[in-house]
Amino acid sequence: MVQRIYMVGAGAIARLHAKAIRKEAEAGQAAAELHVTDSNPAAVADFVRQFPEAVPHGDLETMLAEPARDDDIVIVATPPVAHAEIACRALASGRHVLCEKPLAVSREEAARMLSAARKANRLLGCCSSRFAGLPTTGRVKELLARGELGRIYQMNWIQRRRRARSGVEYQPESRWFLRREISGGGTLMDWGPYDIAAMTETLQPVRVDVLHAWTANPRADHPVALAAPFDVEQHVGALLQFHLADGSRFPVRYERAACCHGEERTVTEIEGTEGAVSWDWLIFGEDGELVRFGDEGGEPVRETSRLADATPDMMDKPIVYFRRAVAGLPSLAIVGEQAVFNFGILAAIYDCARTGEAQSVELEEPR
Repeated sequence: MVQRIYMVGAGAIARLHAKAIRKEAEAGQAAAELHVTDSNPAAVADFVRQFPEAVPHGDLETMLAEPARDDDIVIVATPPVAHAEIACRALASGRHVLCEKPLAVSREEAARMLSAARKANRLLGCCSSRFAGLPTTGRVKELLARGELGRIYQMNWIQRRRRARSGVEYQPESRWFLRREISGGGTLMDWGPYDIAAMTETLQPVRVDVLHAWTANPRADHPVALAAPFDVEQHVGALLQFHLADGSRFPVRYERAACCHGEERTVTEIEGTEGAVSWDWLIFGEDGELVRFGDEGGEPVRETSRLADATPDMMDKPIVYFRRAVAGLPSLAIVGEQAVFNFGILAAIYDCARTGEAQSVELEEPR
């Protein structure tokens, strides 16, 4: 039978998922029967005009009323405030759930979602997998596995943009990005899921301590920003400590800005006693750069490589990877305990910034 995929939300991100599903069907890789619902009937109607193969439904309860099959998938493509409630209802119906990022808006919600997935014996996935499996990241993992960098003693993960605020410079029609009660937060909730997913994919920590954190909302008088006040951060930083399974630990300096007054900067670098490496963890084109630093005869050396990217398109990855996971195939989908651990790091950064107290997050063993 053709796999059924149920879309909750009919906005911009839902249409990207629908395009990915259509692309797989057109390539003869995996056909699907697509269903859609949204609290806005006009959005559903417009969605069906663009994707006439989709079956519209008036509400979630009606859409999920038919008996579940083992491979049914529900994609939650709503603003974050609704993720937990919809995901838990979909899991309780006996269906696997792929949730847009951020997974939730609090650690309590994320834990409730994981509990519902365990109870239903279904997968809970997060769409923070859009940059998973890149060849540059794979090469870094190989260097680490072979011990070629020696003892790792620090990592820097800095991604600073001067004007790239969601809801302002980017997708200004989606003002909900700027309302904490809907979005859960600012740039840390928007881009942080990708940062943390890439960091944990590369280093595979089993525990992360947030030793210090701060958030800020620099003033920038864009007409959209001035139209209504907003209460989410656009610049965030944290000092993290990663604990690995082998007992080693090291600090990670993390910074993410969608608005700042200083220079734009991108630094993704791991340093060890035998060498260092920096790499493109974001690849929007056909290849990415990796730079390896070391020493030869007392002189510093630098070796640059360009690696071709043959992974699925970034916006296709979440559903492509999740469908593989549901089918029991090897997959880079971010699911279950890993998805909740990654989100927990984001939530811990907020908690540390708010309280001034260090926070710890541990990766649970799969059940």
